[in-house]
Amino acid sequence: MPVKVRIPTPLQKLTGKGEVAIQAVNIRELLEKLEHDFPGIKDRICDETGKIRRFVNVYLNEEDIRFLEQENTNLKDGDEISIVPAIAGGL
Repeated sequence: MPVKVRIPTPLQKLTGKGEVAIQAVNIRELLEKLEHDFPGIKDRICDETGKIRRFVNVYLNEEDIRFLEQENTNLKDGDEISIVPAIAGGL
């Protein structure tokens, strides 16, 4: 069973849908497979070095991967990944 990936609205123009299923062993492989299936998506999530951009949060089952093993965080069947771009704003 693959991992469920929730795609934020700004990236849905690349995927055509709000959720995709990807088979991957860790976040790094997941990003590579997303790029393979939906060319251009990785550039919007990662910087030129391949690291997830500061303003993009990635959650594994509602836990921020920055507090886990970041791109090396392992995945298992049935996990849910949420990609959440930060929203800028102020008062």
